[in-house]
Amino acid sequence: MKPAIRAENLSKRYRLGSARADNNLTEAVRAGLGRAWRGLTRRAAAATSEFWALKDVSFDVRPGEVLGIIGRNGAGKSTLLKVLSRIVEPTAGRAEVRGRIGSLLEVGTGFHPELSGRENVYLNGSVLGMTRREITRKFDEIVAFSGVERFLDTPVKRYSSGMYVRLAFAVAAHLEPEILIVDEVLAVGDAEFQKKCIEKMRAVRRSGRTVLLVSHNLAQIESLCDRAVTLKQGVVAGAGPAAGQVREYLRQAREGAGDRVDLRVHPHRAGGAVPLLTALTVFADGAPGTVARMSGGFGFELAYELPRKPRDVRVGVVLENEMGVKVTAVSPTFEDPHLLDDPPAAGWVRVDVPVHNLVPGVYAVNVHFQAEGQADGIEPAGQLTVEADDAFGSGRTPDAGVAATYQRCRWAKSW
Repeated sequence: MKPAIRAENLSKRYRLGSARADNNLTEAVRAGLGRAWRGLTRRAAAATSEFWALKDVSFDVRPGEVLGIIGRNGAGKSTLLKVLSRIVEPTAGRAEVRGRIGSLLEVGTGFHPELSGRENVYLNGSVLGMTRREITRKFDEIVAFSGVERFLDTPVKRYSSGMYVRLAFAVAAHLEPEILIVDEVLAVGDAEFQKKCIEKMRAVRRSGRTVLLVSHNLAQIESLCDRAVTLKQGVVAGAGPAAGQVREYLRQAREGAGDRVDLRVHPHRAGGAVPLLTALTVFADGAPGTVARMSGGFGFELAYELPRKPRDVRVGVVLENEMGVKVTAVSPTFEDPHLLDDPPAAGWVRVDVPVHNLVPGVYAVNVHFQAEGQADGIEPAGQLTVEADDAFGSGRTPDAGVAATYQRCRWAKSW
């Protein structure tokens, strides 16, 4: 059986700093001559201005298979999907796609703010490739899925952001192509709606359609995908069963982690955040270290530096598991709300968690800090590994695959 999608040595090159357009023939000729001259005289400089978003990417997708694409930000995932969707032309290589494609690359593309929700269902459906008859047949189902029935004849410019994306995803989710390409659109709306999105994707999988899915939610990749391809800086770093690729991706992400992290310049600082945090130290069983036992404890020390003495500061630490689920948080706001009143301009805040109920695994340490109306946040700033041991004294170790936490309880019986 021929593959539904075959990528052979796909490459996409961008020229950095070449956004200027040639507006007329004279300018185009002048620019062309200029580029030719610069190419002859500055070949070395020109080479450094090139960025390869994809480089020799090859893989096959079988009909009816769900393939996940994983990798860090900037790995080339979205570029790959745009090439396969024929939105972007590859620089080199070729892609064969057999079947009608439906692309969910940006929820809400084609919505007009002045039109009502009803009118935008037809407009957006047409943009996505659905016929008017097909939209009419599915209209009631789309509206019921979105949950915005009461506001259907209201202009979407008056919708909340949640209502907007729910209606947009509802339209996109009811496409019936032979091949569906999905890029990070399963995390829209509230928790209840996200659950509906996941169930819809599972229904698509059961229907036997071919799906390409990009997601940073690794739990979704494991549960929805048969295989996965890992991209790293535009090249294929691995391919195989989804669970194995997720484990290898996480293993590589953990390499090089230390107990003390310099936060003054950090690649994961939130956009617009003011650098207030200077360092994070992770503690395990009372000593600096990133590996804690399930029966032991852990802690975090956050150092900060402000331009002047504040009246108070607020701090929080959130732990996120390997699947992107935020499983627990600590903050003095709820336990000791006046702990951080009248702090110095520079100092540190430490929290110790002597007993916990986290299952074995690797947790991202997300840190948040506020002072004098300014905020700093880094996700993740570091990591904590919890190792399995006989935490309950039963001679058995809990299974990390069952749940995110195990509660310490008192049991009773009636016989």
